[in-house]
Amino acid sequence: MIFSCIGCFLTFSFCSPEHFKNEEERYFTMSQIRIPIPAVDFQPPVYICRRATKPFHLDGNINKPFWEDAPFTDAFLDIEGSHMPAPRFLTRAKMLWDDENFYFGAQLDGNEIWGHVTKRDDIIFQDNDFEIFIDPDSDTAQYYEFEMNVLNTVWDLFLPVAYRDNGDALNGYDIHGLQTAVHVEGSINDPDAENKTWSVEVVIPFAAITECLKDRRAPKDGEYYRINFSRVQWKTDIIDHSYQKRTDENGKILPEDNWVWAPTGVINIHYPEQWGFVFFSEDAARSDYAIPEDEYRKWELRKCYYAEQILLDTKGSFSNDLNELKETLKAYAPNEANVSLRGDLPITVETTSRTFLLSCPSADDAYVLLLHSNGKVERVLKGPAAV
Repeated sequence: MIFSCIGCFLTFSFCSPEHFKNEEERYFTMSQIRIPIPAVDFQPPVYICRRATKPFHLDGNINKPFWEDAPFTDAFLDIEGSHMPAPRFLTRAKMLWDDENFYFGAQLDGNEIWGHVTKRDDIIFQDNDFEIFIDPDSDTAQYYEFEMNVLNTVWDLFLPVAYRDNGDALNGYDIHGLQTAVHVEGSINDPDAENKTWSVEVVIPFAAITECLKDRRAPKDGEYYRINFSRVQWKTDIIDHSYQKRTDENGKILPEDNWVWAPTGVINIHYPEQWGFVFFSEDAARSDYAIPEDEYRKWELRKCYYAEQILLDTKGSFSNDLNELKETLKAYAPNEANVSLRGDLPITVETTSRTFLLSCPSADDAYVLLLHSNGKVERVLKGPAAV
């Protein structure tokens, strides 16, 4: 899984070249950026999660009656976006829910079926794996990560704050009541077998992922979670009848591929603001769910957040000048959609020597949307009740 560690930095070759004196300055400056602006617009996928209506038997096989009412997600894409080469294997997921549990199913096609990690909470993404990310209240903080390999070895984590915001994962966190299973059409660690696909089933009790919510309850009809899925797939060669990770001419293992449901636009899955919207529905026929306007407003604040972080990296301080934030977006945004802010949205910027706070009104003007310098988003009532 990309960026399951702290202190990782990325280098980037995109941004407005006219902002720099020469290519050397451009490369040096971009190499300092901890939190780059995504190379995709805010267009997360939407999935309508239907209620489970049939008996469930856990075996890892998603070709059974329980899953018939759950459509597949769109095929996974490269984590950087649809402009990148398409994944070489098809990956899709399904979801259902009831009063107690959140059900996940996924199918991972491909003839490279192997795994070695057998210890729980070990670094699963050293193998090919399947991963789930859950942000129950769309605040981009206090979210959950789950990984599993074809051997049904799991790794579950809780992240109070994203890694990019100097957060650290709670590796000792366990999803109480977790159920998992794997189904394989082929043979594990045998490249000579007729390998076709492997599938997984994951059952996560809502009680295990709602502890940080104010009312600590399962979702209601029409509410949504922010979700993403990732498939890590290593390039391999078959040597002496076994899978070996492919290396370059210097013997260094090539980077893994990261295929996701909702591309983040950077090689970092821990951008929760870009994860998909999963709406929980009681009505099997309803299909008119749409991303709320407040989420688009939060994206405008998020672009300012990226600009503030870039100014901290390049100039050593935050700025309370909205025009300077706009100029920073123009200089560093890698795509046209993210180089500007909406003109109809009043954004307030407050800073201290160590923090900043971005805000704008909600769509109904009853709330204020806040984005803190630690990345967390809040929605608070206007007026005295806001405190």
